[in-house]
Amino acid sequence: MSKKGLLERLAEGPVIGDGSYVFTLEKRGYVKGGPWTPEAAVEHPEGVKQLHREFMRAGADVLQAFTFYSTDDKLQLAGNLAGESVTCHDLNEAACKIVQEVAAEGDDVLVCGGCSPTPSYMEKKGKEVVQQEFKKQVDVFAHKEEVDFLLCEFMGHVEECEWAIEVMKAAGKPVACTMRIGPKGDLNGVPPGECAVRMAKAGADVVGINCMYDVNTDLKTIKTMKAALEEAGLSPYLMIQPLGYHCPEVEDMLEGYLHLPEAPFAMEPRLLTRYDVQKFARAAYELGVRYLGGCCGFEPYHIRALAEELAPERGRLPKASAKHEPWGGALSGSMFDFIRRRASREHWENLKPALGRPDHPVLQTHFD
Repeated sequence: MSKKGLLERLAEGPVIGDGSYVFTLEKRGYVKGGPWTPEAAVEHPEGVKQLHREFMRAGADVLQAFTFYSTDDKLQLAGNLAGESVTCHDLNEAACKIVQEVAAEGDDVLVCGGCSPTPSYMEKKGKEVVQQEFKKQVDVFAHKEEVDFLLCEFMGHVEECEWAIEVMKAAGKPVACTMRIGPKGDLNGVPPGECAVRMAKAGADVVGINCMYDVNTDLKTIKTMKAALEEAGLSPYLMIQPLGYHCPEVEDMLEGYLHLPEAPFAMEPRLLTRYDVQKFARAAYELGVRYLGGCCGFEPYHIRALAEELAPERGRLPKASAKHEPWGGALSGSMFDFIRRRASREHWENLKPALGRPDHPVLQTHFD
């Protein structure tokens, strides 16, 4: 019996995506921060496999091939040595092999082939050159039956989205597209609502946002996008994969959290709790978002929180929930009485976590 595709699943209810790859693998010693390129798919396949497995166990319905920033122009960008040893084709082939192997271990998991922004677009080399970079990636995905759909993500310009969607649609697979935008819109000042409409008109079956902003900012942005789509008479599915960090002070700044002096190597004090993620999941679902995952900072336990919050709608819990009881329930088995008293929803739902750092600013007031 063949598995249901992405669009069929979205029509039935929420789909849980996976989480952070480059950030998490950088912390584990497999990715170089700065270039953020995915040569680990060739150099350290077991490291990539392990993270795929963790996201799948946490409840992800989709595993994304580790192909972020794998275009040849990015691999060869000044200061990046990856392009001297690997090519876009090498990385995409290796990443597909890895993710397909892990997905085969799971239960009805979809595989996604991903594309990301090209330096060629930023260098104004034109549509033909930019689309050729996308085509190198898509050509690998298109001929693999195990790749169920394509995702164009982390896009800063809606025009580049349109060019990418055009190439991806030619592969004959469902296409999703997400932009790294907040309430101010794309890097050319195109408003979020117009971005959503243009992505949908270009042919994207799923549209939304990922990275750069926190869950609250993303909820505001997707609400604006949804309203514009409805006004235009368009009805693609909505998707959010937000940051795993709180950063409200950058809501109205283009390129979001990158302006924080903590980015990218000291963001841990801003990390979302699992309960922040549950609250986000419920709010996004009620807003009409049906594809929920995470971007930088989203660890497997965050994905588990998404899957657990939406378990009533999905009809199941993830495998990782076998070792986790909702709202700290397992703490009732602690040997310490004061810990046992925290085994309640009331405690965790009303908790305001402290930073524990003397003289730590609540919010940053100075940016680059």
